[in-house]
Amino acid sequence: MRHLPFFPLIVLLIASLFPCVEPVHGEATGYFHAEKQEGRWWLITPDGKRFISKGVCAVVFAPDKIRGTGPSHYGELAQSKYGGIPQWAKAFTTRLLGWNFNTYGAWSQKEFADVSIDGQRLARTPILNLASEYVARSHAGANAWLHGVFPDVFDPQFESTVRKIAQDACAPYANDPMILGWFTDNELRWGPDWRTPDELLVSFLNLPANAPGRQAALALLKQRYASIKDFNTVWKTAFPSFDELATAKEIKNPYPPKTGKQNQSVAATSGDNDKNRVRYKADCDAFLSQVAENYFRITAQAVHAAAPHHMAFGSRFAVIPAQPVIDAAARWSDVVSFNCYESDPRHTVSTYSVFGKPLLIGEFAFRSIDSGLPNTKGAGPMVKTQKERGAAYDNYIRALMENPYVVGYHWFKGVDEPREGRFDGEDSNYGLVTIQDEPYTDFVESVTKANAQAEAWHATAKPLGSTAP
Repeated sequence: MRHLPFFPLIVLLIASLFPCVEPVHGEATGYFHAEKQEGRWWLITPDGKRFISKGVCAVVFAPDKIRGTGPSHYGELAQSKYGGIPQWAKAFTTRLLGWNFNTYGAWSQKEFADVSIDGQRLARTPILNLASEYVARSHAGANAWLHGVFPDVFDPQFESTVRKIAQDACAPYANDPMILGWFTDNELRWGPDWRTPDELLVSFLNLPANAPGRQAALALLKQRYASIKDFNTVWKTAFPSFDELATAKEIKNPYPPKTGKQNQSVAATSGDNDKNRVRYKADCDAFLSQVAENYFRITAQAVHAAAPHHMAFGSRFAVIPAQPVIDAAARWSDVVSFNCYESDPRHTVSTYSVFGKPLLIGEFAFRSIDSGLPNTKGAGPMVKTQKERGAAYDNYIRALMENPYVVGYHWFKGVDEPREGRFDGEDSNYGLVTIQDEPYTDFVESVTKANAQAEAWHATAKPLGSTAP
């Protein structure tokens, strides 16, 4: 962890902004950072207090236009009710503070940067969409998240594009003490999932012949196979030479996964009695290690070059990827981030914990039937009532805080989705408030109480390395 200069004026200005379990316990650097104390990871506020990031994603004035074209029912109501973004932003921030949140999560309105309520400002965690922007530019408008297109991280244009985006987005806020950190992307595809059954090695082999990523994939395979015959045996192909492989129009996945849900830690152990499949998976992991190393190194360095005082949170994982990916994320990210839409997050969190870095949940949510929304599309467990939704939130936060690595959690999201569906058809009860801007009272009461206890619960988490029951 890098240590930054002490900024006394900034510290004095923000000394009273954040709730904490005890008085100052960390280094007062003038900016947020992470520290391991008494066997537990904590975020540390600019003035040196312990801090658990309790955030809300997508707090936006006019969110979720119907099917991506419009209108935004909530935006129309907010304009009528508040008269504009500045008034609405102050009102919503007041609500979040009252519900014991302290952070604006990803995709929240940038106008929140200067919102202060009685001298209190919430921290911010902007998302940069670095790979997503590169993909959109290099693949004729393709969407990295929606279509599962992974960026060619071997392309020199990837690094230059990422550097430019980070400089433009981060540098203007480089001295802002209220930036908690920067997410680089969201839910990139690291292997077979709901978007495609292919490993990244297969996808890169099917890039255009002159693509740097395809050349990197071919180079790796030539290193790993003494002959094209050996390659053909494992990959179920019939190429007469590596030169023929290099010019092939299509390389098919020789071992399609049995399930569309990406969980590489499970996939890696299935079918191990097939030695050729095991060797194929080893090829994929070897290449994946190179891809992940390039991605996390380039994006973290870009963030730190543009905003050296701020943390890089990496790309939030959708579900557990293969070990080489988490390994690279832990090596380059200040905090490893992932989304976890489960009733009980403990197994997922423990999987990421073995890499030793502080952890931040970028998204989680529970949906309720009594909201009246269709809830036909979207992630997250379903419950019957808002009271049950509140109980699920309480149980989730307690489970998170008992893990000494977890330093924050961000709820998805501020406002419900439209019943007609947003751009991708999601129509779920994710909001703290309804489309009519009315809080779910039973739910937010439980949220408020759980948020208030988060630091105290974490302070009693079993310390790292402890074997006590």
